[in-house]
Amino acid sequence: MSVQTWTYILVGLTFALYIGIAIWSRAGSTKDFYVAGGGVSPLANGMATAADWMSAASFISMAGIISFAGYDGSVYLMGWTGGYVLLALLLAPYLRKFGKFTVPDFIGDRYYSKTARIVAVLCALIVSFTYVAGQMRGVGVVFSRFLQVDINTGVIIGMIIVLFYAVLGGMKGITYTQVAQYCVLIFAFMVPAIFISIQMTGNPIPQLGMGSTLNDGSGDFLLDKLDGLSTELGFNEYTNGSKSMADVFAITLALMVGTAGLPHVIVRFFTVKKVKDARKSAGLALLLIAILYTTAPAVSVFAKTNLINTVSNEEYSSMPVWFKNWEETGLLTFDDKNEDGKIQYVADKSKNELTIDNDIMVLANPEIADLPAWVIALVAAGALAAALSTAAGLLLVISASVSHDLVKKVFNPNISDKSELWVARGAATVAVVIAGYFGINPLGFVAAVVALAFGLAAASFFPAIVLGIFYKKMNKEGAISGMVVGIILMLFYMTKFKFGWFGGGAPADWWFGISPEGFGSIAMIANFIVAIIVLQFTPEPPKEVQEIVENIRIPSGAGDAAEH
Repeated sequence: MSVQTWTYILVGLTFALYIGIAIWSRAGSTKDFYVAGGGVSPLANGMATAADWMSAASFISMAGIISFAGYDGSVYLMGWTGGYVLLALLLAPYLRKFGKFTVPDFIGDRYYSKTARIVAVLCALIVSFTYVAGQMRGVGVVFSRFLQVDINTGVIIGMIIVLFYAVLGGMKGITYTQVAQYCVLIFAFMVPAIFISIQMTGNPIPQLGMGSTLNDGSGDFLLDKLDGLSTELGFNEYTNGSKSMADVFAITLALMVGTAGLPHVIVRFFTVKKVKDARKSAGLALLLIAILYTTAPAVSVFAKTNLINTVSNEEYSSMPVWFKNWEETGLLTFDDKNEDGKIQYVADKSKNELTIDNDIMVLANPEIADLPAWVIALVAAGALAAALSTAAGLLLVISASVSHDLVKKVFNPNISDKSELWVARGAATVAVVIAGYFGINPLGFVAAVVALAFGLAAASFFPAIVLGIFYKKMNKEGAISGMVVGIILMLFYMTKFKFGWFGGGAPADWWFGISPEGFGSIAMIANFIVAIIVLQFTPEPPKEVQEIVENIRIPSGAGDAAEH
């Protein structure tokens, strides 16, 4: 069977599974909708958290970035992995003990202020919409190539599927759908990686294959081979970085602390019964995430090596079918500048004739390696699972922020449970439409957009959450001021240097030499400084709030902690 036939079969089966789970686990109350009734097992929650966490950026774009950035791409691995550890150990158990559904709910109650809640909702919406834009672009990329439909049509199909199980099932439907999606995406990522590792090095373990010798009889190590190919074409050595140490540190830190402030991941720790279960599911999720994250560098090495060997200085007319298929999507383009009919893939932009979108590398990798059609189709199904699982989690954050934190807690405290559920579903529907718009009009390649979302989370939420848990004297004035300054500073820098607003600006003009992806670190520091300065000139929090803060840090009896 052809790749397209296999893709229809595998994607159709997985979509039917997701929809079936949503119907089986549909939400009947706001507690079901927001936190799956609070009764999810640690294993199921760990798998769902891993799927929620490993978005299109992790599945599609991270290995793609590493393929082209080499050593510099390691910041994404370090930042996202370290950030999850930071979240699991430093914040999740305390937030779970506090017993609130959402991050704005925590901030609103901890800082005893409707204004703080509204600011937190606005920050959650900005972060979530920026993040979900990357997911919907990933959906469009997969559909455009493997189902032979226009990218815009692909995004709309993805919108309909997500809308169905997110709006019908809420967190309960999303949780069990994400368990299935984790199984699909990890199988889809590992199978081609194992195939190609055996094909290139004879080692079935990709993590070890990346550092092994090639099985072509040359005795060369794979990484040495890639370094040589890269330098021959004028690129930096693959295993050497070109970023400044300051920018590497800033991006890694922004991704780490941004992770710890991501509302769609934090809410997962409210779906289990006890704080002890939150810790267990965090540990399990870390192990499940590590399977993909330790494999991604190997996939990037395999893909880049095979790509260079396939296209560099080869006749365009002799290119395999996969090349022509990706050309049709517009994500791979060949411009024969010297009209010799050969593909010149070099670092010199004036001579380079091949333009490759980072986001195609993982998806095209099995095709470049000439793997069986079913493996190629499996990757498409896995990429969709990764994008849709995270998109659903983000849509839930958006709908909960509007219905629970704005409508119920600010504008209409007496709203009935049933009415609140309808508001949540309506908000999710509107959010899907906006997310679809960003998928059709993308801001950039998937991982870059997602990195900006992490920077926004770092700049806004992380200081407010950390100070709210570990500093009982932090007051509402300090927290609100810090969040406002942090998010505005990050938005200004991001729009100026990433999208060319406010006069644009080249990398040479970056403040402190920090890229937009890393500036969340600077904005976060500004948030901390402003919050602490404002605190000095404003009243302390009420005694009862300080007592709550002390209580959430007491481990004794934590296993039986219920909602306050």
